Parts: sequence; structure tokens; C-alpha cells
Amino acid sequence: MNKKTVRDIDVQGKRVLVRVDFNVPVKEGRVGDDTRIRAAIPTIQYLLEQGAAVVLMSHLGRPKGPTTSCG
Repeated sequence: MNKKTVRDIDVQGKRVLVRVDFNVPVKEGRVGDDTRIRAAIPTIQYLLEQGAAVVLMSHLGRPKGPTTSCG
């Protein structure tokens, strides 16, 4: 099975939603390890160079409070 990458899709003039893993360790308001952020940069740059409007979606940490289950 061949997997498509962003290089296989025409993104010129399109809005591209990118789910990124920016869940990085933060201590006292400072990022402790930016490896995940730096790893996403080539993809983001490529999309911008191809004329895409890039929307990044991420989260930080785990939800607080009671959890619900679907079942």
C-alpha cells in the first residue's frame, strides 16, 4: 500500500490543516525540549512554499477534570 505525503497533493491556493505534535515539556513557562517543534518545520515550510495557507492544530498536556467515556 502506497502512502501519500504532502508532496503528492496539489496544495497551491488551498487551506491545509496540519495536526502537529507540539505537546512538549514546559517548565516555568519555558519549553524544555523543542525537538517535536523543530521536526515539524520542514513540512510547514514546504506547504508555505507551495502556496498553501497553513493552519496548525495541536494540544498541550492532558485534559483536566472528570473524564467521560463513550461506550
